[in-house]
Amino acid sequence: MAAEVHPTAVVHEGTVLGEGVQVLEYAVVGKQPVLSARSTAKREPLPPAELAEGAVVSTGAVVFAGTTIGARTIVGDQACVRERCAIDDDVVVGRGALVENDTTVGARTKIQANAYVTAYSTLEEDVFIAPCVVTTNDNFMGRTEARHELVKGPTIRRGARVGGGAVICPGVEIGEEAFVGAGAVVTKDVPPRMVAVGVPAQTIRPVPDDELL
Repeated sequence: MAAEVHPTAVVHEGTVLGEGVQVLEYAVVGKQPVLSARSTAKREPLPPAELAEGAVVSTGAVVFAGTTIGARTIVGDQACVRERCAIDDDVVVGRGALVENDTTVGARTKIQANAYVTAYSTLEEDVFIAPCVVTTNDNFMGRTEARHELVKGPTIRRGARVGGGAVICPGVEIGEEAFVGAGAVVTKDVPPRMVAVGVPAQTIRPVPDDELL
């Protein structure tokens, strides 16, 4: 089965579409970034976007150049995946979610509606990101030149879960199979297989054995 591209979609020259890929109404794939004069993002030429077999770019979604989308991954309605991202197989990027540049997302991870995954983040396999989660990567919030060497998104290890509306601060590591409660503000690392809740988040108990992968 060849790729299916809706007549209203835009697929930029050179984009690689695998067998059975669907690019739906008004989606844009392979877009080159347009940066402001003050942007600190990298400006080198980007290779074409690549979508593996069975991937879906839903209505109004945007996938930038330099990004790879794995097999059977779905980029939901009005979602966006920026440049130089590597999205593995069977991932869900929910409606309105944004995955910023230079981010890696492991297989079978679910990023739910309106979540924000900041640049330079790592999400391993089988991670769950609930709706409206916010991740951050700049402790200086745009001030001082020193920040350029220190910008880093969170690392969320295999099987970790982050509850709705949680905020993950720059450079924090969420351990394997950890659980972050809804609305938590995570300012420091969460150990593997621990539950963390509150503002600021504190670990309160281990994740039960019957909830582990």
